Amino acid sequence: MIVCHCTQISDHEIKAAVDWMRASDPETIITPGKIYHALGKRADCGGCMPLFLDTMRGCDNLAVPPILRGLRANRTGVSHEGRRKGHRVSQRSATV
Repeated sequence: MIVCHCTQISDHEIKAAVDWMRASDPETIITPGKIYHALGKRADCGGCMPLFLDTMRGCDNLAVPPILRGLRANRTGVSHEGRRKGHRVSQRSATV
């Protein structure tokens, strides 16, 4: 089935690209842009994105790698990203 009519990408090509990317790098995050790049094509109008994403989600190898799962879970209660308090110019006192 043709998923992207502008660039003539089929569902088989998307699945093959996902399988190839997962086999070459098991820890990679697979995105539509990476699939287009792997196929040597570029997105044109974007009208295919809903079907493109549905086709991607149907792939068995699309899951987030286990090593990257739960990275945000360790950051409970930390909202300053390790910066010191008052790191913004607007938060500093204007005494010059």
